[in-house]
Amino acid sequence: MSAPATAASTNPTRRVRVVKIVINAGVGESGDPRAKAEKVIQMVAKQKPVSTKSRSTNRDWGLRIGQAIGAKVTLRGALATDFLNRALDARDRQLDPDSIDRDGNFSFGVADYTDFIGMKYDPTIGIHGMDVCVEIGRPGWRIRDRLRRPRSVPKSMRVTPAETRQFLETEYKAKFLE
Repeated sequence: MSAPATAASTNPTRRVRVVKIVINAGVGESGDPRAKAEKVIQMVAKQKPVSTKSRSTNRDWGLRIGQAIGAKVTLRGALATDFLNRALDARDRQLDPDSIDRDGNFSFGVADYTDFIGMKYDPTIGIHGMDVCVEIGRPGWRIRDRLRRPRSVPKSMRVTPAETRQFLETEYKAKFLE
């Protein structure tokens, strides 16, 4: 039984890594609040965000189809790992174990942008939080997203919640609240 465990740890295709991080700030209305959320994401992520739009009309909330109601940005590679370190510092490296889904991905929220190290409160912006969604995968994960001959990811290549938890504890020194 110990031979497969050591073979898995030395096999580079079994290595767990951060595929991408999506930072989302939904404010529910367009105009000045959305512009402030966009500014906050740009300050924190150091990348220009795109606006998110409403998919349906809801008269009670005053939403129309196509109305800009939030902002988001996607980070990959070194930018993603750097941001994840800073975001976990903002959360005191504590995560809820229920935030990990069955595919090994996890999400958490940051209540205020001033929780990030080096960010000062700006009275013109106010208090804005954000959601951070992290996708975890292995090398070769792109077979499901490629344009030519896409395939489903085999079960042996999928990341389990236990593997994600171990990855976060070893690589990012995260603690899970029980």
